[in-house]
Amino acid sequence: MPTLVTEQGIVHYEYHGRGRPVLLLHGWLGSWRLWRNTLDVLGSEFKTYALDFFGFGESFDRGQDFSVNNFVESVNQFMDRLGIVKAPLIGHSMGGTVSLAASLRYPEKVVKTCVIGSPIQGNSLNLLLKFSGYKGFASIVWTTPFLLKLFIRGYAYWISNKGATLSKMMVEDMSKVTANSYFQSIGTLRDTDLSDQVGALKMPVMGIYGKRDRIVNPNQHKVLKQYLPSARVEYLKGSGHFPMVDEPDKFHDIILDFLHNFS
Repeated sequence: MPTLVTEQGIVHYEYHGRGRPVLLLHGWLGSWRLWRNTLDVLGSEFKTYALDFFGFGESFDRGQDFSVNNFVESVNQFMDRLGIVKAPLIGHSMGGTVSLAASLRYPEKVVKTCVIGSPIQGNSLNLLLKFSGYKGFASIVWTTPFLLKLFIRGYAYWISNKGATLSKMMVEDMSKVTANSYFQSIGTLRDTDLSDQVGALKMPVMGIYGKRDRIVNPNQHKVLKQYLPSARVEYLKGSGHFPMVDEPDKFHDIILDFLHNFS
């Protein structure tokens, strides 16, 4: 299990392949496991890293800071510790918001940025996720593991046409999430709004959004295009919030094309 020590804590990551580096960033309540198939596909041409944010998977933060802002800094330190000078960032959901924020803060380190089902505006989260950031609403489910697992399994079938695959992964990932990381991360994501800033990005940017997304309003693809007209947008009619699960072949073809050709 590869790990490295940063100023904030211990970062767990997985990698595959050799060549130019690419970083994969998971979404809220997820982990590097989301990227198992993507690691195999991209690893045939790139040295592909998938890291766990603090409080998720196997990563640990000493200071108990699970904010989007701290995740941005963890990407910066991860690259520094591994000697990665520049790389594309590919982020899903919250990981895409982190990718955009990192591109704004450290543009010299980011070759390209791809966001997948990511909120540009935190208020685009569905109502259930917005309420999840409030302890009074979530405490009943959070303190009852049986109800939590039941909820996650049902939720997986609601948000993906491959609910069985997604359900197993989500239950496993959720078992390693702490209460602090749960509330802080979704709370800061809900309060994030990058719409007025993304226009400053000079590197190539792509957004992938699923028409059936029930977690983040898929119209965020219009917001990205409105504030960053140069962005490439892929709107997948057969996908929900997890296009890498719903339409894996199409998804990976788009990602590879972006890494090879879009500039």
